[in-house]
Amino acid sequence: MGWILGISSMLCFGYFIMIMIYSGPGTSFAVIWLILALCLGAGASGRLVGRLRGSGLPLWLRVSSATILATGLVVFVIVEILVFTGVAREDPKGLDYVIVLGAKVQKEGISKSLKMRLDKAIQYSEENPDTIFVLSGGKGKDEPVAEAQAMYDYLVYNGVPEEKLLMELQSTSTVENIAYSRLIIEQDVARRTELEARKKRQERIMGMTPVGPEGSLRLFRGITPGDFAIEAPEKPVQIGVLTSNFHLFRAMAIGKKWGIPDIQGIAAPSERWMLPHFCVRECAAILKDKLMGNM
Repeated sequence: MGWILGISSMLCFGYFIMIMIYSGPGTSFAVIWLILALCLGAGASGRLVGRLRGSGLPLWLRVSSATILATGLVVFVIVEILVFTGVAREDPKGLDYVIVLGAKVQKEGISKSLKMRLDKAIQYSEENPDTIFVLSGGKGKDEPVAEAQAMYDYLVYNGVPEEKLLMELQSTSTVENIAYSRLIIEQDVARRTELEARKKRQERIMGMTPVGPEGSLRLFRGITPGDFAIEAPEKPVQIGVLTSNFHLFRAMAIGKKWGIPDIQGIAAPSERWMLPHFCVRECAAILKDKLMGNM
């Protein structure tokens, strides 16, 4: 038992070091692996193992600890099943808008996670050229530029048309990503609807050619109130969210909670060796957002 705990402790500590080297000291949640390594190391010393076997701790405390550990493991497994249930589904086609969620921007450039999301957005843009992308992400304290700006520059450099890109520069969390992006989409839909209505009104008026000295009078007599009405879109606006596979479940749940009931998901790949860390962090984030009523 002790040697298993010892090996597990060393693996957790090594994983913690790798995360810190790769992602930098700003990855605060990585400390969970250090705490786990210390706990396992304490168990491997033999003292804690002996107490858990009955030589030191009372029965009620041992039963409570085992119950909490088992409950936590069951909750984690259930959450991860929910997280990855819909990841393998086929990408939805022909969406009107896709919200691309930001990730950390480092001094030397975009992070690997963000690059994977943007490469997926490029692929989707090539397959669905009419889709408009809302790039969502503000500027963190340790970031050189806003995430949305870095995303915009990368996509334009890689051939995505500028007119297909909108930026949301205020958000600092997934909830804000969705909420602010929804407002931008509503404003853009209203703007495009108004422009289309103006174009149609102009076409109607230009088609009413005045004839003779009373032409202008005859022109305005031919106009009805309907010619000045703002026409609603013919079909509901279809909105999707694009983010890393481990993050998609929470992003979609937040979207449904914050006024996008039919939101659809597009999963970008993530780094495999970082996936254990992402899963643990995401499980904690899901539980927090659920308790706070964000999803």
